Amino acid sequence: MKKLESFLSDAEKKAIVNAIEEAEKNTSGEILVHIESKTEKPPLERAKEVFLSLNLHKTKLQNAVLFYLSVENQKFAILGDVGIDKVVPDDFWEEAKQLMLNHLSNNKVEQALVAGIRKVGKQLQEYFPHQEDDTNELSDTISFGN
Repeated sequence: MKKLESFLSDAEKKAIVNAIEEAEKNTSGEILVHIESKTEKPPLERAKEVFLSLNLHKTKLQNAVLFYLSVENQKFAILGDVGIDKVVPDDFWEEAKQLMLNHLSNNKVEQALVAGIRKVGKQLQEYFPHQEDDTNELSDTISFGN
């Protein structure tokens, strides 16, 4: 497989980063996208490992969200920290997952991530509105793994 960073074009990466920045303007939640070539584990299990290894669990309000994508496996997961799971309904992630699946089934990775990020950002606004003293605790770049 070609170098993982070239999986997305510069324009696609920019659109994803812009979606993260826009979403975070309206919520104190933190959003990160992590893309790997493949995983031998179920995507949610691998997402939990990545979540911890990237220190997403260390945000002040425990309100970080990871969008995890395994390219070769064509699998993804959305994982929120415990601060989010304590206050949101059980089906909180379902609409974003379905929205992403619709795009991914057409091999539209950038559109899937942008749509998912926007949806989750909008939903997080209700539970974690942006505060005047918010600091951006996580980089708004895309993280690439193995």
